[in-house]
Amino acid sequence: MGLKTNVAQILASAAVAVALAVSAGGCSNIASRDTTGSIAAAPATQDEARRSLEALGARYRDNPNDADAAIAYARALRMTEQRAQAVAVLEQASIRNPRYMPLLGAYGRALAEAGQYPQALATLDRAHQPDNPDWRILNVQGAVLDQMGRHAEAQSHYASALKIMPDEPSVLSNLGLSYLLTKDLKNAEITLRRAVAQPNAGPQVRQNLALTVGLRGRFEEAEKIARADLPENEAAANVSYLRQMLAQQHDLKKVGRAYTPTPDAGS
Repeated sequence: MGLKTNVAQILASAAVAVALAVSAGGCSNIASRDTTGSIAAAPATQDEARRSLEALGARYRDNPNDADAAIAYARALRMTEQRAQAVAVLEQASIRNPRYMPLLGAYGRALAEAGQYPQALATLDRAHQPDNPDWRILNVQGAVLDQMGRHAEAQSHYASALKIMPDEPSVLSNLGLSYLLTKDLKNAEITLRRAVAQPNAGPQVRQNLALTVGLRGRFEEAEKIARADLPENEAAANVSYLRQMLAQQHDLKKVGRAYTPTPDAGS
């Protein structure tokens, strides 16, 4: 696996991630809120997704006009790495329910995860309601815009999301990574430290901060951050991974083409 892919994996945490961590959206196995605002009976973890995939698929096939069933099934597909299938399910559901905003949001998110960025942005624009904005949609829109190299627009979307949900760590993490993509390491660190300070910040946010601190030349501090809150074996793996990337940090200029929304955005 090349460095570009490795860096992409770290930057990918979130949004989707955000933009795209499960807990950020207030999820449960009874009523789960999707990153882009929809509510459906859907799995909250990957293990739950595997266990419930067949039942959710049957529910969707029994009534393909049920938008919430489509959202729940597509979520399980996404969580089990079946992104193309999730897109197909949501595409058909959106044809049947063209004005259901949560469905359009979920469809845009799935398109983004599948790397179909122009289509994702167009769909998310349809899901966005200026008179009732959703921070999750704004967050995913920002992540897509970053992937497309439109970093100033992406940062504007994150700023709008933060006006609705101040100090939301998934948005702050995406904003910090956006600064990183434009080589603004100072603001990247400031923003990621603000994200890490939030009580609901996930471990991936800390890894993003570790990467940024390492890129600023403070390697011992970066390793300390990378080890935080982890068992020793995972901490050692994270530190090794961090060292590998920092040893080849000149390739960071390439990561803009690999930046993707992720579950850390609050799925």
